[in-house]
Parts: sequence; C-alpha cells; structure tokens
Amino acid sequence: MKRRDVLWTLGAAAMVPSAALAQGRGGTVLYDSRAVALTRIDTDASGTLWVLKSDLPRINGFELKPQGACRADICIPIPRAMMRGDLFNLTAFAGRVGQKFIADASARVWSFGEIPVVQGAYLESRIAPDVEVPDRKGRPVRLSQFRGKKVLLVTWASW
Repeated sequence: MKRRDVLWTLGAAAMVPSAALAQGRGGTVLYDSRAVALTRIDTDASGTLWVLKSDLPRINGFELKPQGACRADICIPIPRAMMRGDLFNLTAFAGRVGQKFIADASARVWSFGEIPVVQGAYLESRIAPDVEVPDRKGRPVRLSQFRGKKVLLVTWASW
C-alpha cells in the first residue's frame, strides 16, 4: 500500500461522525475522490462490508433495481446472497465487477478503486465482444464478420 493511500484512508476516518463510530455502526467509504460517511454498516469476521441499500447510489452511483445494480446503461445482475434485509454486500459487489479495495477495519474505512466495467475500453469503444453462434444450417457465424454493420443479436434460454 502506498503512503498516500494510508494517509488518505486515515484522513477520511477523521470525517466520520464520532457518535456513529462510538456505537460501532458507522464507517467511511472512499471512492472516486470522495469520502462517503455512512451512519450504519455491518461487517463480519472475514472483513465483508455490508452497507444500506439506500446508500449505494451515494457510494458509487449504482442503484438497485429488479434487474440488478444499475448505473447509466450498465446493469450488473446481483445474486440474492449479496443482499440481506436492507443491507447490501459492497465487498462482494466489488469482487463481482473486478474492483480493487483496501480496508482498515479498526478505523472503519474502506477504499475502493475504479470499477473496470465503468472505466473500461468496452464502454468507450462500444464494441461488443466477438461471439460465435451457429446459423440455421449449423455453420458457425462470428459477430466480427459483421464489423461496420448494424447487428441485432437476439438470444434466448429455456431456464
């Protein structure tokens, strides 16, 4: 961990309301150059951070919807195990989207890095990953064969 990161984490811990820390309910989440003070969090022995579902938009801009955690035109499917009552497993979500994080549980501060699916080249280029599917006669067709053309790809699953 870099010295700058440690200082940033410790500085943000000072911003947490002392009453919330004294009761052991609050904490601070650092993300995207801001510190979000939370009045209620939950942790377990493995260091998993659970935050209120209603706090998620303030933390990283995602909002929980029936289709998953959504931000702009991105929706990440969320398994039920990542939700517990009015709490949301933020560290499991970070793992799901490839986001790095560090935690100082004693200071009750968690720092999250950039979210690759939000900052990645895929969203900037709007180029879909190359997929291969059989056509009606069973011959393989690759999406890259239609590069430069508009394509509607319809999928279906029986489950």
